Amino acid sequence: MEYTFLLFAFICGLTVKLIGIPPLVGYLAAGFLLNFAGYTLSEELTAIANLGITIMLFTIGLKLNIKDLSRREVWVTSAAHTLVWSAIIGVVLFFISILLTAYIGALDWQSAALIAFALSFSSTVCVIKVLEESGESKTRHGRLAVGVLVMQDVFAVIFLVVATGKVPSLWALALLGVIPALPLISRVINQSGHGELLPLTGFVLALGGYHLFELVNIKGDLGALVAGLLIAQHPKATEMAKSLLSFKDLFLIGFFLTIGLTALPDIPMLVLAFGLCLLIPIKAGLFFWLFTLLKLRARTSYLTTLVLSNFSEFGLIVGAMAVSLNLLAAEWLVIIAIAVSLSFVFTSIMYRSSHSQYHQYKDVIKRFEKDERLDTDIYPVIDQARFLVVGMGRVGSGAFQSLDKLVHANVVGMDSDRTKVQKLCEEGLNVICGDGEDIDLWDNLDISSVKLVLLALPSIEDILNITKQLNNAGYKGKIAAIARYEDEVEYLLNHGVDKVFNFFTEAGLGFAEESLAYIGEESRALA
Repeated sequence: MEYTFLLFAFICGLTVKLIGIPPLVGYLAAGFLLNFAGYTLSEELTAIANLGITIMLFTIGLKLNIKDLSRREVWVTSAAHTLVWSAIIGVVLFFISILLTAYIGALDWQSAALIAFALSFSSTVCVIKVLEESGESKTRHGRLAVGVLVMQDVFAVIFLVVATGKVPSLWALALLGVIPALPLISRVINQSGHGELLPLTGFVLALGGYHLFELVNIKGDLGALVAGLLIAQHPKATEMAKSLLSFKDLFLIGFFLTIGLTALPDIPMLVLAFGLCLLIPIKAGLFFWLFTLLKLRARTSYLTTLVLSNFSEFGLIVGAMAVSLNLLAAEWLVIIAIAVSLSFVFTSIMYRSSHSQYHQYKDVIKRFEKDERLDTDIYPVIDQARFLVVGMGRVGSGAFQSLDKLVHANVVGMDSDRTKVQKLCEEGLNVICGDGEDIDLWDNLDISSVKLVLLALPSIEDILNITKQLNNAGYKGKIAAIARYEDEVEYLLNHGVDKVFNFFTEAGLGFAEESLAYIGEESRALA
């Protein structure tokens, strides 16, 4: 990647971050500014962008539970939304093209349907980025959104096979031979340790899956996703995903730059792109209607809808293919690229205040909620708990176990990751599944006996949101939280948290105290 590209990405990313907008919006702007300055899309930058997408899909697979894809609310919503949207928007575009023939040229039914289909997908890159930045990739709505995205990727592969005539090779059946090799792969992961070999192992597996699928005429990105899915149950899967996080984020900057470098629009193209973005509320409304129809809670439906309300980079692939087959004018590829970029900006900005939006309009939103509940959406119950630990990661689990030794049976843990909760319950821990940012959860959870809530979460935004929800629910006890940096400590204290522990400072203090205690015990033993 040229230094100029990195410099523009840094300046634009930092600028928008300073005004409270996610950096990815700045990366998109950097791409358009570079394009305007005369720079063109290079093979090197394209390769970096593709690598970022491959690693991202691999890490999605590492965190994915196959049961999530089999749920009715995932596959029914995905299929129904794609079909209904493509039909409605295809008709709308066809008639708009008749009215505005002088400006955009006439579209036949086939071209209108292609554009509608291209816009039916939500962006995997944008959605995952937004969910990870907000720390919600493992929440109920986060998992639901990822499940829909994966199903859409499957639809994309099927479409490419049908449209291009690229039928999978008979050798594709040989991919099943990877399954007997899983024990060997597992041993390799175990031997990779915790240093630089672990992310390198991840790269090898991700790219290996990509190229294996490409060899048998199947979209390589799907291979990276499947590779991650096959080892998702490995004990080091989460650690591997975290070790790849920085690499993935850096490579994805290349992806956002490539969108802006695809083409430079003129005024009519910008107007049309804005016009396509005006269709996003229809896309959102359709998602929300389908989710509530399938008996999901209003909050889950709303948050999932909001994060999926964008267009996908896959639209550019469909557009390029349609242009190459003379099914679409080349200008439409530029229009779709601009619409995709604008939709990213919309999602990134709107989702930042999603929980506040729900709290403000929840009475209206909940009118669409069905009375019947899915098994996974029944609120938990806690009995006479004095301490509640929210976030059962390494820090939260350590705090839970320490408290449990002191006040046995009065400590309850809570985490939004259902799989983790189930595992901890099997180990005999008193842990419930719940999203701390869900105001409906606190309204339905009896926390009158809780004296202290410990927020063991990595994101200060999540901590602030939960603190606000607890106060709104009338919680009268104390709130403690952890922070990774000293400036975060003061910030949290000024926004309602009663006690904040610096993660690294407290770890050092605990280490020293335990060591001194050990020396004292050893001295007494020798005496």
